[in-house]
Amino acid sequence: MEFPSKVFSNAVSSFSKLPGIGKKTALRMVLHLSKLEKNKIIQFASTIQDLANFLLFCDKCGNISDTVICEICNSVNRNHSTICIVQDIKDIIAIENTGQYNGVYHVLGGIINPIEGIGPDDINMAQLIERFKNDNISELIFALPATIEGDTTCFYINKMASEYKIKCSTISRGISVGGAIEYADEVTLGRSIINRTNFNNNS
Repeated sequence: MEFPSKVFSNAVSSFSKLPGIGKKTALRMVLHLSKLEKNKIIQFASTIQDLANFLLFCDKCGNISDTVICEICNSVNRNHSTICIVQDIKDIIAIENTGQYNGVYHVLGGIINPIEGIGPDDINMAQLIERFKNDNISELIFALPATIEGDTTCFYINKMASEYKIKCSTISRGISVGGAIEYADEVTLGRSIINRTNFNNNS
């Protein structure tokens, strides 16, 4: 697309780099922003700058945070002996919206996928093993995608956890095979956590 303004063109190009945003959608977004009052555009831009300057990732679990340790990990009201293992931060948001889980989390930032060259060292495994060693963990709950890659990751973590006598369970398969956690409805996801099953019995 050719535009008469380089500033406008650069803005469209930047928006189009966001996931799921094509050139036409980016164009509509920038056109909308360009019609706003200057102070509203500056305010919008400021929130983006804040992401770069102030957003942190929890040193303990990998969740997004405004502090070095996130609110969930810092909470005295959470059950710190139970860790829910998730692939992505979006999964934490989905599970928290169910109101059915009171433990803490660990974000892997991916799953083991040998075909794509993703191994245990390429995801957040080292910090999880540190938690095995230093925290009084009694149970891990696997809330990973119901895919071969997700199951492979569960088996790997289960093997590591067995060395520390940690129980491993997995959310029940109310989540469709191949489905992503973030897209499950809250009722189904909540019941899947409550009705989780012993992972060792499934292996």
